[in-house]
Amino acid sequence: MNKVRHNPLNIFAAHAALLTYTVIALFPVIVILVNSFKTRRSIFRDPLALPNTDTFTLIGYETVLKQGDYFLYFQNSMIVTVASLFFILLFGSMAAFALSEYRFKGNTLMALYLAIGIMIPIRLGTISILQIMVASGLVNTLTALILVYIAQGLPLAVFILSEFMRQVSADLKDAGRIDGLSEYRIFFVLVLPLVRPAMATVAVFNMIPIWNDLWFPLILAPGEATKTLTLGSQIFIGQFVTDWNAVLSGLSMAILPVMILYVIFSRQLIRGITSGAVK
Repeated sequence: MNKVRHNPLNIFAAHAALLTYTVIALFPVIVILVNSFKTRRSIFRDPLALPNTDTFTLIGYETVLKQGDYFLYFQNSMIVTVASLFFILLFGSMAAFALSEYRFKGNTLMALYLAIGIMIPIRLGTISILQIMVASGLVNTLTALILVYIAQGLPLAVFILSEFMRQVSADLKDAGRIDGLSEYRIFFVLVLPLVRPAMATVAVFNMIPIWNDLWFPLILAPGEATKTLTLGSQIFIGQFVTDWNAVLSGLSMAILPVMILYVIFSRQLIRGITSGAVK
């Protein structure tokens, strides 16, 4: 088995496949980034060409920075995304630990109830959610978006993390209890470090939909002070005229945080996805 695993041909094939996948995945990002530095005419005339002395322009970035408060939109998106991911991972891991560790009447029913959110899109309850936020006085606040995204991400987090936590050694947890550790210390000190790949997987799967979402910011927080980056970029898209230089420039700047967070989580993400695939 070791000879097959360390075969140079297999290693070369794996690296070649990874490189091919990376190029394919990054190609749309590269096209957007390249065209953000080109004139509108050259964007439509030759979208795959690199900018040169005749087509290079920074008009898109100048427009983005002058119209609207781009940095405020960026800050709002960061606050909403980071806060939502933190609470999704915290509450999701705690719920997953309870379901996987403790056997009680209704355990299976509770797990099924928490997993229903995976099958039923939260957007079906938009009207009810809006009514709740209006009654609570949370419309046009970032808190409203954070609460909705936590509710949206918890079902998947519980589903994934509970499966990983069932694989944590029971002897390890029992040894901690014998040593006098509380259930909270067992959870935070012993269990969480062992399921970091799964938590990174959950973070990535939730990060991109939250960052790119337009629906709930448009419904719950359309005010100028609470606009997210995706909603703020819509000012450059009109019914009859679209400022493509500004749109592509805004998208290029919006991609950077997601790329950075993805790189941070990438190693743990790969470990989480491939866990158990190779023995």
